[in-house]
Parts: sequence; C-alpha cells; structure tokens
Amino acid sequence: MNYKDGLHSVQGVVRGIRHSLRAKHYSEQTVLDTTARAQLKISQIDSRTPISPSLIDSFHRRHDYLRISLTERCNLRCFYCMPNEGVELSPPQHLLTDSEVIRLATLFVKGGVTKIRLTGGEPTIRKGIIEIIGRLDELRVHGLKSIGMTTNGLILHRRLPEFVANGLTHINLSLDTMDPFKFEIMTRRRGHEAVLRSLEAALLSPDLVSVKLNVVVMKGLNDHEVVDFVEMTKGHNLSVRFIEFMPFTGNKWDKAKMVPSSELLANIANRYPDIARAPGKINDTARSWKIPGYRGSIGFISSMSDHFCASCNRLRLTADGQIKVCLFDAKEISLRDEMRGGASDTELLQLISSAVRGKKEKHAGMEDIDVVTNRPMTLIGGVISDKRKLPTLSSLRKKHMLPYFSLSSVTSSYHIHCRMNSSVASDPISPLTHIDVTGRPCMVDVGDKQPSKRIAAATGRIYIPKTAYDLVSPSNPNGSDSNISVGYESTMVKARSKGDVLTVAQLAAMMGCKRTADLIPLCHPLSLSHISVTLAVESHNRDGLLPQRHQVVDNVSYSIKCDATVSCEGKTGVEMEALTAVSVGLLTVWDMLKAVAGKEMMIGDICVTHKEGGKGDNFERQYKGNKSS
Repeated sequence: MNYKDGLHSVQGVVRGIRHSLRAKHYSEQTVLDTTARAQLKISQIDSRTPISPSLIDSFHRRHDYLRISLTERCNLRCFYCMPNEGVELSPPQHLLTDSEVIRLATLFVKGGVTKIRLTGGEPTIRKGIIEIIGRLDELRVHGLKSIGMTTNGLILHRRLPEFVANGLTHINLSLDTMDPFKFEIMTRRRGHEAVLRSLEAALLSPDLVSVKLNVVVMKGLNDHEVVDFVEMTKGHNLSVRFIEFMPFTGNKWDKAKMVPSSELLANIANRYPDIARAPGKINDTARSWKIPGYRGSIGFISSMSDHFCASCNRLRLTADGQIKVCLFDAKEISLRDEMRGGASDTELLQLISSAVRGKKEKHAGMEDIDVVTNRPMTLIGGVISDKRKLPTLSSLRKKHMLPYFSLSSVTSSYHIHCRMNSSVASDPISPLTHIDVTGRPCMVDVGDKQPSKRIAAATGRIYIPKTAYDLVSPSNPNGSDSNISVGYESTMVKARSKGDVLTVAQLAAMMGCKRTADLIPLCHPLSLSHISVTLAVESHNRDGLLPQRHQVVDNVSYSIKCDATVSCEGKTGVEMEALTAVSVGLLTVWDMLKAVAGKEMMIGDICVTHKEGGKGDNFERQYKGNKSS
C-alpha cells in the first residue's frame, strides 16, 4: 500500500468514527428531547388537572369520576330499582338547582375529576338538562374530558341530537330484556319500542364516543337472553355490560336471584369458545371480553361476587346534594346544606375531603350489605324530610279504578315471570300469574317455550230432577212416563222440540272449546289437534255427597256427566280448553232442559282430571263425584 492509499484509508476510518460519534450524539439528543417533551406534557397535564388531596382517600385511591344525579323521578318503575309501594320524593326546594349542580361540578373538576356522568332517577326528564350539559361542557378548559349519561331511553331518541350538540360524549342505555311483554313486567310500564329506537339513534350518532347497554341479569327471569344480547355486538360498535342483581332498600334482593358473572361468562364461553379478554383501564367497572369478528364487546360488572373496590375511582352526588362515596354505604354528607349556609369553595373541599377519607377499603359482602338505611337505587342518597310519595298501588287503584288484588305477598315481578316459566312454580310467595304488580291483568309470556304435545281432561256434572232424567234417559227416549202429570206435557214437548239434548250439548262443548281464547281474555289461541266430548245420564244412590237441596226421589238422585279430553302441539297447556268444553256442554244441557227443570238443576264438580305435557308435573286426579248406580 502506498502513502496515498494509506492516507485515504485513515481518512475513511476517521470519517466513520466521526459519523458514529455524530449518530450517538444525535441518538442521545433525541432521547433527551423525547424525555423532555414527555415531562413537559406530564407537567402540563398535572398543572391543568392535578388530583387534589381532597379526592384521594386513605387507601391512596384517586377519585376522578363523578356521577351526578339530576332527579329522583323516573318514568319507569323497575322492580330492582324501586320498591313495590313506590318511593318518597324530596320537595323540589330540597333538590340542587342548576347553578348549584354546576358549582359543585366545577369544584370537583378543578380538583381533578375528568369524567362526569349524569344519572337519576331518569336524567332526561330533568328540566333544563340541555343547559346543564352545555355548562358542563365549558369545564373542559379545567380538565373535564367526558360527559356521559345513564338513561332508560324512553325519550332519549327525541333529545339525543341536542344532548350531543351541547357536549354529551357517552351514553349508557339500560335494557334488561328483548321481550316487550317481559319489559312491561320488569319496568311496570310500557316503552320497549321507544328504548330500541333510542339505542338505534345512539349507535347511528357519529359524535358519541361510546354507546353501552346495561343489562341487570336475574336467574329465571332474563338470564336465558344473555346470548341474544351478545349477538347485538356482532354488527354494532356496542358494549353490552351484564350487571349482577344488587341489593337496595325495597327491591327484595335475594342471593338466589343473582347470577354470578363467572357463571355467565362460562355459559357464554360454551357458545363462543374463542372469546378472549379485552384490554381495559385500571378503573373500569366492567371486565371486558371480545369475540373475534364481532365489532362490539361484552363486559361483566360483578359488584356482588367479585367487587372491584381496590380500583374504585367513583364518587356520587345525589339529586338532593349529598356526597356518597360508595353505592353500598348509607353514610352521606350534605353539600347542599353547607352551600346554602354560605360555605366557601375551600370549606366545601374540606367537607368533600372528610367524606372521601371516610371511604372504606371495600364494601361489605353480599350477605351483609346495608339495605335498611341505604336508600333505593332511584333515590340513591341520604335521609329525606318533607317527603312526597310517588303513586302507590293503592292510589293507582283509587285514581284509575284498577281491580283490587291483595299484593302483600308480592316480592317482585321476578316471581311473576318465574311462575310463567314454571321454574319456581312451587314458590309459596309467588302471586297470580295473570296479574302484574299494579293489579292489572297481563298475558303469560310463552315466547321462550318449545312446542310439545299437551293433553288435558276435565269433567263435571249437572244435577237434574227426575222429570228431566226421564226426558233424556236412553231407556225412555220419548220421555213417556205414567207418573208425569198432564201439566208437564206442554213443557216436555217444548224441551223435546229443541232436539237431542246430549247431542246438541256435545256439539256446543266442542265449539266452545275451540273458542276458549275468545271467551277467556288472557288465554292463548291454540291450534287444537283433537277434542273428545261425551255426555252420560246417571242415577245415584244417596251417599251424602250430593249437593244440598238437591231433589232426591226414593233415595235416588240424577245427573248428566260431561267429560272432555283436548290435545294439541303447542307452547302452553290445554286445561282451560278442556274446562271450557265441559262448562259449555253443561250450560247447554241447562238451556235445553230449563223449560222442564230450570229451578231444580245445579252444575258442579267441574275440575281437571288429567294433564300431561310441558315442563310441569303430569297429574291424574281421583274424581270424587258420585258414581252411577
């Protein structure tokens, strides 16, 4: 190698070293710049929305989520939220005004709250809610990031565009069933179609950040609909959240009604084996899961079986101005009274700090939660004075002339539907299946049942005097009898002119059987596959089982027995059809013979003697009527 080549080689090495040094310096500088930018951003966020010590409890939980109840009123009466007898409302002057709501919200946001959710009662019925949302939206300059609302959806579809235009970003819609009849039982009101319209409107709203559907699951009532709700996430960017049934005053909470989230997940996983855990935030109330190929997700809020108290970041402000640090803790502190007493923001923060620091590490277990002093969910808050009651069952009956039924044994609509599905038919405190909790008649929901062969048989008797017996007895087809007085001749002729009593009654029984749904308002119309009706004339020896005052001649009594057997392939039994056939048949006999024995005849002993098919127990009744001699 000559000198020139050697020089070029050395120069190349030097250039390489210099390039390497420059790259190292540049890389170090980039790291320094990136770190500085991150630190600057963090400091900006901290300076903008620092968490005030007032919102940090003794277990170092930072509370940046505030739920504000705007009203105690609701246009539904969901039994798990509101007691059967209704609730007592605070006088209007005890509720927070719009300005008071905004003042407290501002105080919390400046203290570090980044998320506000409007609740109730039903928040959409609060007067001035549009203005409240708009004024909350102005708090974004202080660090507020989202404004949500939890609603039952009855009127949301009409007002949603206004809500979104004023700053609403998140919607949680409550819907516990896809069955409109069951919806009316659970909510004690109509409106299923309106809720579905609201859900559709929310899903089509491009400015909403998220749409969630809250489903309270109860065993034997709607747990079989879980898969239907899961399927809603297939084509929609929707989060369906299954919530465990929780205890509150008056909702007759029972551990046996609660379906643990783990059980729901296991059932769903059997149907969707590819379901996988979805990423979530540390403070999320719901543990989220996602099915591959589905746009939305599902979640489980397991407040009872597996609570998430360690990461709780929520505080609640009730409509009457109480701060509530835990949904299941009855203790509250009135911010309203302090505000109206002239407290400054500093003094209010001290009060908030006192409440937050009194928050327990976790709420009691499901067996020990306070449901005596803790208010119903719809009124979640503290002691109310000068209360006014929502309409009770008694007042509804007086005002609307509803039929009176004793509902003292009614624990909740939960029992009603369980009786419908025969899952707890032996429950001694279940009410009548065709009566809802307001005392109104309702039709049994058989939509979820599978068709099966159903058979029922019924029987009954009409007790008749000797003169009528002589008219219809096969041994005396012409009705001639030497003992019949001349005065009866014309009535006997009139009775015979109507035709063969037993044949006419048999045909009437079959026709009546097919018209059962028209005659009995709450019966389901069924396609009957077979009807068999027989009528037989009987004579009885006196044995003490005959109706009182029944005519007995020579220690013998007479009757006509009607038997009916009905079958179908359907979702509900045919006991009513069999009973209708017997009843109409016997009434027809009475009509045919009234000219001869209208005052003496008596109908009785009507009952179902045989039933088979469906999920209920089959049975055979030993009929105790009089045997023919």
